[in-house]
Amino acid sequence: MQLSNSEEQLMEHLWKLEKAFMKDLLESFPEPKPATTTVATLLKRMIDKNFVAYNEFGNSREYYPLVKKEDYFSKHVNGLIKNFFNDSASQFASFFTTSTNLSQKELEELKKIIDVELQKKKK
Repeated sequence: MQLSNSEEQLMEHLWKLEKAFMKDLLESFPEPKPATTTVATLLKRMIDKNFVAYNEFGNSREYYPLVKKEDYFSKHVNGLIKNFFNDSASQFASFFTTSTNLSQKELEELKKIIDVELQKKKK
């Protein structure tokens, strides 16, 4: 299941805060801040999708994420590779490195990351 753009934005704030009451979430948004009702609607949808849960303290709810940021985005990247690059990580890497205008330094850093992963796989 996927989040809409506005849900994803709200989730970003929740990941950063780890646990938050409505007022904390509203404060984390830049101006112009969304309406409380908008955030409440998004939270309800995200609870229904099992991305968010809450603890109740009297009349207040403290919300927290049920999904880790890394898990959410790795699922997305894997879906992207599967759907747009014929399930080929090398096609994705080729597209990523040629279409994103990476500098030589950035490409060298990517190469280092790949070399480290290759070393781990050899063990």
